[in-house]
Amino acid sequence: MPPLSPSTVIAIPVRNEAERIEACLRAIDAQTGLASGSLGLVLFLNNCTDGTQALVEALRPSLSVPLRVTHVEFAGAHAGWARREAMNAAAEWIGPQATGGTILSTDADSRVPPDWVARNLAALRAGADAVAGRIELDADEAALLPPSLHTRGRLEDAYSALLTEAEARIDPDPYDPWPCHRTTIGATLAVTRDAYVAVGGMPAIALGEDGAFVAVLLRQGFHVRHAPDVVVTVSGRLVGRAPGGVADTIRARCEKPDSLCDARLESVPRAVFRYLCRRRLRRLHADGRLAETRAWARLLRIPEVDAVRIAALPLPGLAIAEAERVSPRLVYRPLGPFALPRHIRVATLALVPIRALTHLANRRIAVPPQRPVATALETP
Repeated sequence: MPPLSPSTVIAIPVRNEAERIEACLRAIDAQTGLASGSLGLVLFLNNCTDGTQALVEALRPSLSVPLRVTHVEFAGAHAGWARREAMNAAAEWIGPQATGGTILSTDADSRVPPDWVARNLAALRAGADAVAGRIELDADEAALLPPSLHTRGRLEDAYSALLTEAEARIDPDPYDPWPCHRTTIGATLAVTRDAYVAVGGMPAIALGEDGAFVAVLLRQGFHVRHAPDVVVTVSGRLVGRAPGGVADTIRARCEKPDSLCDARLESVPRAVFRYLCRRRLRRLHADGRLAETRAWARLLRIPEVDAVRIAALPLPGLAIAEAERVSPRLVYRPLGPFALPRHIRVATLALVPIRALTHLANRRIAVPPQRPVATALETP
């Protein structure tokens, strides 16, 4: 009788990681709190020239987790394509007949904690369709980075947390309650196989595939938990394997300390206006009134032809995303790092009335809706 397929599979794209792949695999092999035989591991090796493949095969006999390895040479390879191929292989291994099958993604230079899989599965059992975790830089490598970079990182983290709390209180998501975060990174993602297949899999784009994937899930009505207790250690190196990854971000900020922050780190008034608009659009859509009124479109300076199209969209996430795309009032204007201390003070003060005003209002939120039912699922 053939062995049963694992119900949970970790997918890792790999390119020239001979120095770090062993630590990554040992960390995965040390996962706890899982049923025997329930976990599998897929490694998608692309364009490896440094002995990574031989090292993986040498490690295979010492691993308790079943391992599938693919090695390809492809001149057009990039991070999004490699992650998609790895996750597609994981979906295929789990199979369409599996109930509650889960795909997890991390990177070959990352180290996951022993309860990483268990924490992701717990969040999925609580009602999420996907889980986005947080990252921390390797302490030894982080110590080699300029102090100014750490200072900027602390300021960005502090301001992001303040904006995230404001967002969670103004436009609350029952499946992603505060405390939460807004990190989206392929080093720590989990998604049910059903949700992964329903949205067509990981986007095969060169940069930002992880963020684009989560955005598609949200637009399509799936529930994403940004879990603060799911944390993965990543490399703090300055030369990475994927253009646009963590290493490139670190190096760019070392070379240009005044480079703009992430797009969502905008001023408090603009951020609060955005969250209030999302809340209003979400409620109008839920009540079936988005097509009955045009006050929201006039407020956002959205032309009538676009307003009609947006009002006809079947899911609130789609309507909100499209309204933000076409509205000149919702263009992101990120801050520079030297403006962060002042905006942190403003956000701290603004949260006092926001907490008070939203406390009673949010208690009246309806019971969370059921998950969307995909009408046609195609294997990616």
